Amino acid sequence: MPNIKSAAKRAKTSEKNRIKNKGIMTLISSLRNDLYDAISAGDSTKSLELFKQYYSVIDKAAKKGIIRKTAASRRKSRASLRMATLK
Repeated sequence: MPNIKSAAKRAKTSEKNRIKNKGIMTLISSLRNDLYDAISAGDSTKSLELFKQYYSVIDKAAKKGIIRKTAASRRKSRASLRMATLK
């Protein structure tokens, strides 16, 4: 337990942010898995829809600082490469 009032507040804030960030990271992982499953199944319409949604969520997470911009770029690049194999 923190002894200083500001440290206690910071601990509370950090915990709230951790929970919020974990939810977004879980959403990213779920979308990625769904996207890769759709690509491997060869479903182009579902893949394209999930691809757009995945890009959007990653961009928003990078904008908010949940993931780094380089990590967002890497994830989008890998998803794009997998989408290219579908066509």
